Amino acid sequence: MPKFSYVAMDPRGKETKGTLEVASQNEAIARVKDMGFFPTKIVEVDKAKEKAGDKKEKPKVVKAGAKGKKGGGSIQIKIPGLSGRVKSKVLTTFTRQLATLVDAGLPLLRGLRVLEKQERNVTLKEIIGKLALSIEGGSTFSEGLAQHPKVFNRLYVNMVKAGELGGVLEVVLNRLSEFMEKAQKIKGKVIAAMFYPVAVLVVAVVIMGVLMVYVIPQFKTVFEGMLNGEQLPGFTRFVLAISDACKDHFLIVLAGVVVIFIAFMLFIKTKVGRHTWDKFLLKMPVLGPVISKVAISRFTRTLGTLVSSGVPILQALTIVKETSGNVIVGNAVASIHESVKEGETITAPLEASKVFPPMVVSMVDVGEQTGALPEMLLKIADNYDEEVDNAVAAMTSLLEPIMIVVLAVIVGSIVIAMFLPLIALMNGIDATGNGKKGD
Repeated sequence: MPKFSYVAMDPRGKETKGTLEVASQNEAIARVKDMGFFPTKIVEVDKAKEKAGDKKEKPKVVKAGAKGKKGGGSIQIKIPGLSGRVKSKVLTTFTRQLATLVDAGLPLLRGLRVLEKQERNVTLKEIIGKLALSIEGGSTFSEGLAQHPKVFNRLYVNMVKAGELGGVLEVVLNRLSEFMEKAQKIKGKVIAAMFYPVAVLVVAVVIMGVLMVYVIPQFKTVFEGMLNGEQLPGFTRFVLAISDACKDHFLIVLAGVVVIFIAFMLFIKTKVGRHTWDKFLLKMPVLGPVISKVAISRFTRTLGTLVSSGVPILQALTIVKETSGNVIVGNAVASIHESVKEGETITAPLEASKVFPPMVVSMVDVGEQTGALPEMLLKIADNYDEEVDNAVAAMTSLLEPIMIVVLAVIVGSIVIAMFLPLIALMNGIDATGNGKKGD
């Protein structure tokens, strides 16, 4: 009996490998699916060639779901940058287009084929083709999506699965596209608001570099000739020492900055570091309110969209925890999960977390009592989308004067440091002149 080697993904998206002895490729695919895996590749192993050690002819690769059709196999070339993840903006566009096609009555498989032909992103084009092959092979759309966890997260897969089970795939796709579009809109607003401060900061760093490396050393030469060996003021010596370090030990300074950055990144990857950093982000001045409102908006919209799409509440809370993007919010969601699991309400742990403001807690409480929790969560998300807009505007208006003041203090300090020796020299000249007059 032929022997087949398979590569598959488990429900959590982890890759698993193994071998099977079955009569055909189709039976191998069916056996792998019965084991609860999603096959991505089935390889036929020729025993005679394997024993002889003939490595000239490679094993035949059959795509999962191709049913042994001609042309089902293909040469896969992995080029760095063309495989892996897909940008959220590209994925949002694909979801909206697919939702529009399915809502218009076009069969899912035909819609995927249409989008495959017009897709310009190489990675997504390849994935769409694999999704179509998977559906042709008898798999569901959600099973096909689960084979690509780097592109389609658990939220995406579970919403599609709920839509398939409820027979409302077109409705769920529309909700999913709206969710992704609003999330992309908020992300774009925050990035646009941060562009100006970052640009000003970059220019300021460049100017400071020029001052420290080229301008201040010229003053040092002048001071050495003017003061005739007398000691410079302490603040001036401090600024000149920084200038000398930047000029003469540039690589060491740069290496020090890189080491500090790497140490910080390693620290926030630890459990304690991540908790400390995420808590600081929520509480920090100026940026904190924006980050907090974005986190609340994401939590309410994600949970509301999942529950309204038919995903069970416990499963929805697990997904929300994984996609929260903040450990503090994730811990709050975990406590909500445990509360609901024990048959209690969402409101109590939501209030105890001290992450969500009283208005959010009271609206969730009303939603639970009236049986309209998904609708209430989506209303909260809409309200907080507007709050994010206001918070971003306030943040931008505050950052501009703060950065101007900081730059003025830095540049002003350098100017004062350079003028202190001149003031000391003028005072010395005045003292000498007065002494001569006294004589």
